[in-house]
Amino acid sequence: MGRTGVLLLNLGGPEKLEDVRPFLYNLFSDPEIIRLPSPLLQKPLAWLISTLRSKKSEANYKEIGGGSPLLQITEAQAEAMQEKLKQQGIDIKVYVGMRYWHPFTEEAIAKIKADKVQRLVILPLYPHFSISTSGSSFRILEEMWLKDPELQKIEYTLVPSWYDHANYLASMTDLIKQELEQFEQPENVHIFFSAHGVPKSYVTEAGDPYQAEIEKCTQLIMKSLNTSNPHTLAYQSKVGPVEWLKPYTEDALVELGEKEIKDLLVVPISFVSEHIETLQEIDLEYREIAQEAGIKNFKRVPAPNTHAEFINALCNLTTEALDKNPLLFDEVTHPKKNMKMYPQEKWEWGLTTAAEVWNGRLAMLGFVALLIELMSGHGPLHFVGLL
Repeated sequence: MGRTGVLLLNLGGPEKLEDVRPFLYNLFSDPEIIRLPSPLLQKPLAWLISTLRSKKSEANYKEIGGGSPLLQITEAQAEAMQEKLKQQGIDIKVYVGMRYWHPFTEEAIAKIKADKVQRLVILPLYPHFSISTSGSSFRILEEMWLKDPELQKIEYTLVPSWYDHANYLASMTDLIKQELEQFEQPENVHIFFSAHGVPKSYVTEAGDPYQAEIEKCTQLIMKSLNTSNPHTLAYQSKVGPVEWLKPYTEDALVELGEKEIKDLLVVPISFVSEHIETLQEIDLEYREIAQEAGIKNFKRVPAPNTHAEFINALCNLTTEALDKNPLLFDEVTHPKKNMKMYPQEKWEWGLTTAAEVWNGRLAMLGFVALLIELMSGHGPLHFVGLL
């Protein structure tokens, strides 16, 4: 069948402080994050938001050493995966493609074409499917496939989600058990699952399966742990004024403090590698909130990174996908089972629910403010020297 490859997809992250602003610009230029009635507004709006958020984001990255370790860890995962497959006598080359920073998905695809790959497994490093993560990456790749006859010669298959894969669950279970053992009374520890949040409208209006998959994954991990420890599931990283999935992590921590919980073990359930949301948001911000709430012993389970069972999961997901009938873009990005996936394809002017993707209301108001300021020559951005 010719050369076989696997493309690992991830978000990407700024590797140094000067990367932060352009990274944010790329992020908010994505219409799956904030889509406007006219594509002509997308880049000016992305410029505005990245400008306003860059200083705070730079400060956060300074707290974890000045950059994200995401690429380094993802490349280590790819190397470990390729070596494991080689040990099994399977010759598959592993590529890394990031959505918003180098190496971009387009760069990975260029390497895949240069290597004349004929069979390709497209594997997002997001265990749980969401239209804002795996969905966004799939749609970009789908556009590339439609435009490039050379890519159309490659036999490909998608792996939309894999939260229930046995090896993945085994890696999470082992990591949790290791951390539980660090407490004096492991049986009394409250296990706190924290997943990255998404706007509630993704689930209620778009039919995004993300919340259901997170909840099911939590249940499976707890079943695998086979302990009587109480547990909580909450959602972190909310952006903007629109409602996201609840409970919010910060609120849930305060509530547990009010219940006089003293021993807490945080499990970053939707993250497979260390990055800003684990190293800064959980380890620093949420730790402080928990301690102020009266939680004395705050520990966190590390992300899977290159845990042996996690690498087994990636390898087995790849070989299993190659043995099945190919799953194509159209089946994932344009579902036909009464799902209203991607409702943001239809837009109305104003502060409507459909316009509210991530910080949609803030984006709309901010863009109007930017237009007024550009026309008048006066305003807060001029005052602080940004215009």
